[in-house]
Amino acid sequence: MRTDFIMSVIAANLQAVHQRVAHAAQVAGRPADSIRLLAVSKTFSATEVEAAFEAGQHAFGENYVQEALDKMAALSPLRAQLEWHMIGPLQSNKTRPIAEHFDWVHSVDRLKIAERLSAQRPQNLPPLQLCLQVNVSGEASKSGVAPDEVLPLARAIATLPRLQLRGLMAIPAPVSALEQQRQPFRALRLLLEQLNRDGLQLDTLSMGMSDDLEAAILEGATLVRIGTAIFGKRT
Repeated sequence: MRTDFIMSVIAANLQAVHQRVAHAAQVAGRPADSIRLLAVSKTFSATEVEAAFEAGQHAFGENYVQEALDKMAALSPLRAQLEWHMIGPLQSNKTRPIAEHFDWVHSVDRLKIAERLSAQRPQNLPPLQLCLQVNVSGEASKSGVAPDEVLPLARAIATLPRLQLRGLMAIPAPVSALEQQRQPFRALRLLLEQLNRDGLQLDTLSMGMSDDLEAAILEGATLVRIGTAIFGKRT
């Protein structure tokens, strides 16, 4: 596929996603600029990431460490203009490259992982921005801390150096009806509000993907993670 064709398709897709976000924000009575767009580039090439960048996208989400590092290397001249987010499950033996190369991590669900990220974050870099992944749907197959365990974990992580706890992330079980989609996002928002009442200063709700971003925005999402609607179906 020619690079100019890739660029035109991704640029058009990004414009369509921004229009969806703006419309959902209007329905929710929120300013569109209160919602950030994270382009989920896992399994897509550095060429496709660069095409999205040329179309104005700067924040990219990755699930697999080595794949992400390869893209970072290929796009190293753009590093100062790109923001890399780890959104996949975290393994203890992969925390060092994450701490050294990423700007955000959305999928922290254990104190041990946060402690390793804190210890391994280089002193010359800004604090690593963190979200706690919450298993709001109670799915046994999904990563994430149980809702009733979030508060003590958040308190512990908030004291760690070289990290900045920003908020919560969730990947609810997929459903098609809007009201059903809203329920787990509402639960995550209420949980964030509870944490802030307890004295934490959190500002990020990382929730909503290509099929449910409208429901997430209605319930207060500040960051939506969009892959398919930007880059197309994964093979």
